[in-house]
Amino acid sequence: MNTRWGFIFSAVRIAGIIGAIYLVWTISRFPGIKKLTKGKKIPGLLLSLAIFGAGFALFNFTMSTINAVIILIHYMLFALLFGIAGFIIKKKRKKESSFYWQGWGALIACFVFLGIGYFLCNHVFVTTYDIETDKAVGDLKIVMFADSHVGTTFDGEGFAEQMERINAENPDLVFIVGDFVDDGTNKDDMLKACEALSTLNAKYGVYYVYGNHDKGYNGNKRGYSASTLSFNILLNKVHILEDKVTEVADNIVVVGRADASNRGRKSIEDLTKDIDPGKYIIVLNHQPTDYDNEAASNVDLVLSGHTHGGQFFPMTLFGNSFGGNDRAYGHEKRNGTDFIVTSGIADWELKFKTGTKSEYVVINVKGE
Repeated sequence: MNTRWGFIFSAVRIAGIIGAIYLVWTISRFPGIKKLTKGKKIPGLLLSLAIFGAGFALFNFTMSTINAVIILIHYMLFALLFGIAGFIIKKKRKKESSFYWQGWGALIACFVFLGIGYFLCNHVFVTTYDIETDKAVGDLKIVMFADSHVGTTFDGEGFAEQMERINAENPDLVFIVGDFVDDGTNKDDMLKACEALSTLNAKYGVYYVYGNHDKGYNGNKRGYSASTLSFNILLNKVHILEDKVTEVADNIVVVGRADASNRGRKSIEDLTKDIDPGKYIIVLNHQPTDYDNEAASNVDLVLSGHTHGGQFFPMTLFGNSFGGNDRAYGHEKRNGTDFIVTSGIADWELKFKTGTKSEYVVINVKGE
């Protein structure tokens, strides 16, 4: 596995270097660059390299390094696509176009494409699923969200605005399925977000499971510990379920699993072995893995996040091919069990979603 990923990362680095060289060359072909450097001591490629570096520095300063890389990668890809198209047309026409449409086309296409991706990431949509069960739960309205990563697309106050929207749905249950905060979430935003959770008024309560980012990867560098986070979540009327089972109503049981990154987490078989199979069993599992075992345990509904819906086009077309997840996004049914994966209400570090959207999910369960 390490050798494979080492090869992949090496290939990406090499491709990135080649792509950067190609991008600098395409920038040098803009008429304005040619005019500025014509008859001057400054070579066009050197000026283009300076523009390339300035662009990267600008996005690095206004967004972050990873977002600057994402922008440049997309520009490289569009420059390559338009460059190939220009080469083919040139061969057929047997002459060079007087207007550098390839460069302008790549620039405009990248701007529009990432502009849409920025909107899809920073605007929160509502996705609704209607499912049925033969168990006696009546009509049950569930709202679930995951991957708020508070501080990326909205701060603590922005998170509070989304909680107002969720509260307006009049849910019976609210589930927070992991990655509530991130390593980059500061203490002030964390506290404001936790306080916002107390405003949720769900008939059967609000329940939370940890994601792989919640407890932090960098110790106490964000200014608070995992125990401080859990204390403030509990303080604001939210139930934390980490390998725990709770009966929220006469016929409804919620199973909260520890995150898959926790090697000591219990199996779904152990968690569900003492549950009355006549009850409606909902499982919260941040990472959409272990589907076969969950379906074999005869649970009714499994809710997950983590994947961010695949994030970028065209990766979203390949579904689960890139990782160890059983599903990247949406709803499916296995052995009578409904599985739903959300693309997340926000994002980790990245400010663009070109193959999916930010959302919270409303699930209408129709029972006996």
